[in-house]
Amino acid sequence: MSRSALMCAAATMAAMTSALAASASHAAPPDDASFRALLKEMVETDSSFDTGNCTAVTEKVAARMKAAGFPEQNLHLFVPDGHPKAGALVAVYPGRDPKLKAVLMLGHIDVVNARRADWTRDPYAFIEEEGYYYGRGVADMKAQDAIWIDNLLRFQAEKYRPLRTIKMALTCGEEGLYLNGAKWLVDNQKDLVDAGIALNEGGYGELDEQGNRIDQTFQAAQKVVMQFTLETTNPGGHSSLPRPDNAIYSLARALDRLSRYDFPVQFIDANRGYFSKMAKVVGGAEGAAMTAIVTNPADKAAGDLLNTSPSYHSMLRTTCVATLLSAGHAANALPQRATATVNCRVIPGVPTEEVLATLTKIVDDPEVKVTASRGYRPANPAPVTDKVLGPAIRMSAQVWPGVPVVPHMATGATDAVTMNAAGIPTYGVSGLFRDPDGNGVHGLNERIRVRSVMEGRKFLYGLVKAYADQKD
Repeated sequence: MSRSALMCAAATMAAMTSALAASASHAAPPDDASFRALLKEMVETDSSFDTGNCTAVTEKVAARMKAAGFPEQNLHLFVPDGHPKAGALVAVYPGRDPKLKAVLMLGHIDVVNARRADWTRDPYAFIEEEGYYYGRGVADMKAQDAIWIDNLLRFQAEKYRPLRTIKMALTCGEEGLYLNGAKWLVDNQKDLVDAGIALNEGGYGELDEQGNRIDQTFQAAQKVVMQFTLETTNPGGHSSLPRPDNAIYSLARALDRLSRYDFPVQFIDANRGYFSKMAKVVGGAEGAAMTAIVTNPADKAAGDLLNTSPSYHSMLRTTCVATLLSAGHAANALPQRATATVNCRVIPGVPTEEVLATLTKIVDDPEVKVTASRGYRPANPAPVTDKVLGPAIRMSAQVWPGVPVVPHMATGATDAVTMNAAGIPTYGVSGLFRDPDGNGVHGLNERIRVRSVMEGRKFLYGLVKAYADQKD
């Protein structure tokens, strides 16, 4: 999206916001100090794989909730056998009608590793500076986790009696190194986490470079992670006697062909809904290209324009990219083996066999063996009905009038893959607005605006109540 288009869209939406609504959007929920202390404790409890411990986070959260009066019998701590640092916490807030399916607030508490030498600030110190919270996990996703916990404590203090039971599952392993806690729970404690709808990370608000709100995405689907290995083998020999069938050269040629291939544009409801709605928000040439590509996925001119954005490019199609290389066994020997790992993010519904066949065709070399090393065939994305999307639209309009809620297909992966496959419809929605640079998620100097956290806290508090009081 061009900067001028973003500024235009943001200005239009700002004009739609009344003074009363603006005041409401900045109104602070009660007891900000307690919430901030909770978030600080979570961020400063390192839960990275290399140096941290998820179990320590869950134990501190459970202790804090018990101290605040949340019934101990409704708190369930789990430490999977053989994985002492991969603890999970499930909390249950009973509803009035046990026959109605529950609302699940889902969140992972593990974070990507961070090295102090690389960061401007200590990654595991919670720092508030110039309108931002800094620290590993503040954006991915301990702020949302803290809001889930805060919701339950507020419900308890208010003696709120929802129609449906509200559950919270804080798990470890979403980032891929610890044992995956979401999968462990559905395999071992399915009844405890079962729900009619789960709210997760993945959807977030988008800000322009001036901090104006553009839209709020509602994650209706996410791409499927598949991994493939390209391998060449060769008798090798002494490096003083080169031969034309060098394993490294064969692999390099195959990867070059892969680098120049684009999978065709493919739509499902989630990415079609995103480009259809964002066309009106963006406007101009980009908006016209979005409308054109939805109408005709083969429109080359529209595709060429949208492909200049890495995000749009990935949302429109399956992508495969080389991520790891290994070759040779000695500096003075011809390589006997060369391998590459190719990581694919696949449009939901496309089977592993189809991607494998496409990669084999792209490589076009019988000397290069292509195999699937990691593949999933999850259930189709949960449907986005009016019952699902309506509460998010209405609650968003109360907090951010004029900011559209847009269905979205995430290009990354979350624990929704596991939950949807287990029959728990899972959607990404947070109300947490991010800057255009991604706020350092998985990278350096991770941060999130204080305003975004506090407004997201207000939004998610009302949203969970809206789902919990739905009659059918």
